[in-house]
Parts: sequence; structure tokens; C-alpha cells
Amino acid sequence: MKILKVIHGYPYRYNAGSEVYSQMLCHELCRQGHEVVVFTRQEDAYKQEYSIEWETDPLCPTIRVCLINMAHAKDGYRHERVDDAFRNLIEHYKPDIIHIGHLNHLSTSLISEAQKNEIPVIFTLHDFWLMCPRGQFLQATNSKTENLYPSCDFQDNEKCARACYSRYFSKPDDQEDIGFWTNWVRKRMDHVSQMCGLVDLYIAPSRYLMDRFVNDFSIDPSKMVYLDYGFHRERLQGRSRKKEADFIFGYIGTHKQAKGIFHLIQAFSQSPKNTQLKIWGSPLQPFTQSLKSYAASLGLQIEARIHWMGGYRNDDVVSGVFNHVDAIVVPSIWGENSPLVIHEALEAGVPVITADYGGMREYIHHEVNGLLFKFRDPVDLAFQMNRLVSDPDLAAKIASGGYLQSEDRRIPCIKAHTIEMISLYQKIIEQKQVGSYV
Repeated sequence: MKILKVIHGYPYRYNAGSEVYSQMLCHELCRQGHEVVVFTRQEDAYKQEYSIEWETDPLCPTIRVCLINMAHAKDGYRHERVDDAFRNLIEHYKPDIIHIGHLNHLSTSLISEAQKNEIPVIFTLHDFWLMCPRGQFLQATNSKTENLYPSCDFQDNEKCARACYSRYFSKPDDQEDIGFWTNWVRKRMDHVSQMCGLVDLYIAPSRYLMDRFVNDFSIDPSKMVYLDYGFHRERLQGRSRKKEADFIFGYIGTHKQAKGIFHLIQAFSQSPKNTQLKIWGSPLQPFTQSLKSYAASLGLQIEARIHWMGGYRNDDVVSGVFNHVDAIVVPSIWGENSPLVIHEALEAGVPVITADYGGMREYIHHEVNGLLFKFRDPVDLAFQMNRLVSDPDLAAKIASGGYLQSEDRRIPCIKAHTIEMISLYQKIIEQKQVGSYV
């Protein structure tokens, strides 16, 4: 089978959850005898916008990677030059199926290019970007409230204009600017809705995300299936945690606002002196420096117990991260879908603390395989963190809870996951062929 994978970023350049998962899937598809080409982006301000370069995946040289330069596509959603490049790729590669992971920083109308060429499209949902122009139902600015980056319960065109695009206004509440951006959001949502109707099958890695798209975005339930991510389980074995005098909390991920590190640092400031916090993730400015400045404002005694560990190799998460922490905290301030780090910690036997919301709550059950704190509540987060420090038996209990969605308490393995994915590919290809004969 010839598979064209579309994702808005691909390792090594980008290493967030959707990108890491996409690479794992592509590698396993190749191992199972299929051919994979990846269509993705790079951001190089000193290269021509929309220029094309080809590479191979350094970890799997049989995978060819087509990179389109998108250094200036911050709020765009449709780019004809990207569509042209994608059409050219389709005509030359002639894939059997197109598997989309994300279209942010690319172009939503890629889907119509697939339809014109009668190529079936599967779309794995990783967040809310189709439903929300910013992807996470988080407002872009925090100038009108003490609540940093307020969350939204639903999408509304004028609310989007006021809450997320007011940074482009000539002055606050400028009616002409409000009208312009309201219309821009309306055009964007109408176009995305039209493109979504052309997708043959959606995959949701959490039932929470699946329900949101069916109930709030009117995706046809018959076009939606639940399938959690797959993992290299063997890479998550053999954790060896040497006892230390201090209890070590860990964070893994990007340093963007949505990840809630600000709340984590705030909660950690209420932890006893025999605790430390280690934060992994490649520096991302200005966010990393802002977080460091906030930590410094809490006083030297707290700042000295917070360690910025930098990036890490996902293949080495046990030796590089889990062997050095007593618990992992996932403090996101948006409705995370199916966080990879939660799955990895469950498989490795690391206690998890996360919010009682979204896919986080779906995969962690309170006091069974982890601890939940009230969503966006650093005071309750501090309380749950301190419970683990003072109660080793509780930490041991939840660490052994495992992945509750399977009988053996193991997270899905990438091999079985890919076999199931191939079965979905074949089903959609057959349906497309039958439809073309009718």
C-alpha cells in the first residue's frame, strides 16, 4: 500500500504529541511492508515561502519527507500554493490513501485535492483545530481578566474575533475591526466545515474528543471511530528509580501556555522543602523565559528547587526522565485529547497527577491509576501533589494501576495499533472503489 501521511510538523523539527505519534506510525507502517511519504512543513524565514525540499527520515530512510516552507502562516488556514504543491505530489506519487494528522500551518483545502483525484482520506483528530481557529478553545489574550488565557465552551464567530483577534485591532472594541475579523472567522469556519464533509473517516484517540466533534461540530457518527494511540511498549520497560532524600516531580512537554506550567510552578511553590520540580522540554521563547522569571519571583528557595532539564529523546524517556522522578504532572489548561505522556507513565509505572477534564480524566481515574485535581485550579493541584509526598503507599498504589481501558492494564502496542489502522485503510479504500463503480 502507498500511504501519504500529512502532518503539520515531523520530528526532528517538531516533537509534540501528534508529531511523535505520526512518526511512530509511519515507522511501523514501513516495518509492516508499506510505502510511506510524509507531507509536512518547515519554518525557515531565510528560504522562499512555499519552496519545496525533500529529505528522508533519519531513523527510517525508506520514508521520504516532502517539506514545504511555511514561515509566515500564523493565522492562515487555506493556501493555494500549498494546494498546488500537494496536487503535484499526489499526481506523481499516486497514493492509495491519504492519512491526515493536522492541517494547521498547511492548508485545509488539501482535502479537496484528494477528492478531485478520488483518493480516500482518513483524518486522525489530535485537538480542536477544525472546530476552533486556535485549536484548543483557549482565548489568545488575557488582558481583560485575571484568569490567564480563559477557556471557551463553544465556538462563536464574534466571540472569536473579540477574544482571539483583538490583538490586530486598531483600538479596543473598534466596530469595523470586530466586523472584519468576525467575517474572517465565519469564512474560515464555513470553509473548514465544507472540507470536513469530504473526509471519508475520522479517528478519535479519546471518546471525549469523539463526542465533542459529533455533538458540537456535527460530524456524522458513522464517519467516526475511536482508536487510541499505539506505543513502543518495550521502550517503556525497566524503570529503575533510586530513592533520594527529596521527592521529585516531573513535567514533560512544550512550554506553551496551554500546557499549564505556570499553574504547576504556582502549585509547586506550596510544596514542602523536601521536594524538587524538574521540567523537560526544549526551550521555546518567549514562554520559557517568562516561566523562569515567574519562578524567580517566588523567591530563591523555590527557584533553586526548580530545574530546567531541556529536551529529551522520546526513545529514551525511561532512562532520561522516568528514572529521575517520583511522579509526573500533566497540568494542561485545555481539554487534552489523549496525552502521550500519561500513557507512557502508566506503562512505566510512574504515578500521574492530571486535571479532571477532557481526555486526561478519561485515562486517569482518581486514586485508581493516578490523581486528579480540579481543572485549572493550582490550589487543588498543590493539595494532590502534597498527598504523594506524604503518603508513599498511595503513590505505590496508583503507580500499579496501569491502563484501565485494557484487560491486561497495558497501553496499546504500536504493532497491533498499526494492524488495526491498515484494516481501516483497506475498508475505506474498498468503500471508495465501490462508490466509484455505482
